[in-house]
Amino acid sequence: MATEMRGITASINMLGDKLEPCSLDPMTGFTRNGCCEAHISDTGAHTVCAVMTAEFLEFSKSRGNDLSTPRPQYGFAGLKPGDRWCLCAGRWREAYEAGKAPKVILRATHREAATIVPHSALIENGLDAN
Repeated sequence: MATEMRGITASINMLGDKLEPCSLDPMTGFTRNGCCEAHISDTGAHTVCAVMTAEFLEFSKSRGNDLSTPRPQYGFAGLKPGDRWCLCAGRWREAYEAGKAPKVILRATHREAATIVPHSALIENGLDAN
């Protein structure tokens, strides 16, 4: 069982090392600290650090989660291709199964993502697998 502190499971990445930040610009993560940490209160499991593509952003929008449209009232400028973002593991898996998954930064993807997404799928799509 994962070690828990303040509702956060141990911050270990997919490569077994300390979790690295995903993005500080745009600021991402469930708590907007730049990291794809695993939190007990994060029912969406925002644990996959992915590099956005136009194809994925369109796919996500078609599934009801528009990540590209700015929402200034929430301080959200909207994502564009090339941005890194902590995705819900379930949405990444859905995109993977549809052939539209964005690449993953394994050093910034929490190991808990592998409880929702097949480990092999994350490794296969990792930009930093080697």
